[in-house]
Amino acid sequence: MTRIEQLKVKPKKVTRPGPCNPQLMEMLSCWASTQDMESTRECATVAKNLHDCMRTAPPLQKVQKPTINYHLARLSRYLIK
Repeated sequence: MTRIEQLKVKPKKVTRPGPCNPQLMEMLSCWASTQDMESTRECATVAKNLHDCMRTAPPLQKVQKPTINYHLARLSRYLIK
């Protein structure tokens, strides 16, 4: 029996939605309801709301993922007998 069978995989973490998701959904639904994305008159206020939100929203913090070397070093004790 190898020790690799004892490994457990952690479930994916749920990502948090961005700060402007409601405005983006509103913009996409406006485009879907007008059936003409080139006509901007109907969706002008919605587009302005989305633009304002994106301009004032704080930037999302990127999480640095561990490198492959980190994972190889971490799992080496299970792979080498």
